[in-house]
Amino acid sequence: MMKVGIGYDVHRLVPNRPLILGGVKIPFDKGLDGHSDADVVVHAMSDALLGAVALGDIGYYFPDTDQKNKDLDSLLILKRALQIVFEEGYILNNFDVVIHVERPKISPFVQDMRKKLAEVLSIEISCIGVKATTTEGLGFVGREEGIAAQAICSVVKK
Repeated sequence: MMKVGIGYDVHRLVPNRPLILGGVKIPFDKGLDGHSDADVVVHAMSDALLGAVALGDIGYYFPDTDQKNKDLDSLLILKRALQIVFEEGYILNNFDVVIHVERPKISPFVQDMRKKLAEVLSIEISCIGVKATTTEGLGFVGREEGIAAQAICSVVKK
């Protein structure tokens, strides 16, 4: 049996924060605001995993009201989501991710993201697609107010 999950996340861009996307620190004059490290890519991926097995979202497992989650490395959230999927009797098959960002250019960092994510998820790099798109100046992404990410994954019964 195969199941599919989809995730979406968005965070506001602010000064004096590091920009971390897909577990990779990206040089930029702004970062994403959030209770954890605000990695929208990893948050969307974590929600997709949890959605595939119909077990809620990361807010349930890692609430922003809990101080132990303050500045948490989002890759730990992703590892926990994968563990939950595994405990439900499924294994990860693949991921596809779209990052909505006007600036900075993401293409120089895509391979590093894929490598990091494959390592964390214990799957082949060929099973993770990462790409970015602008909104051509439209909306909050186009005005460089924030960054969003969408992720879809498939899991299969062990």
